[in-house]
Amino acid sequence: MAEVSKDMENKAYEAIEIAKKTGKLKRGVNEVTKVVEKGIAKLVVYAKDVNPGEIIMHLTPLCNEKHIPCVAVSSKEELGAASGLDVSTGAVAIMQEGEAGELIKELKAGSNVSHDKH
Repeated sequence: MAEVSKDMENKAYEAIEIAKKTGKLKRGVNEVTKVVEKGIAKLVVYAKDVNPGEIIMHLTPLCNEKHIPCVAVSSKEELGAASGLDVSTGAVAIMQEGEAGELIKELKAGSNVSHDKH
């Protein structure tokens, strides 16, 4: 995955915070993987500081295959906090965007996902 700008990272956190209030999220790498495989995630955000990295390395190719925008952020602690958890999380998927639709469109435009629908 290409390096994301701080602006894009902030938009990803903001989209998660908005979707947490007005939409629907899935948290954790296993849950996120399931919804990506089903092709029903609107946006996937994962933390680059997950250790070991093998835990999340499948997310970007899987998201590309399913045409789901995928954004890497720097901190699993911030990702957990943005999604409403008291603990860190390696990945979050937005299932229903709620009022975060415009932010997701911006993130999709800036991500390296092909924009063709399957």
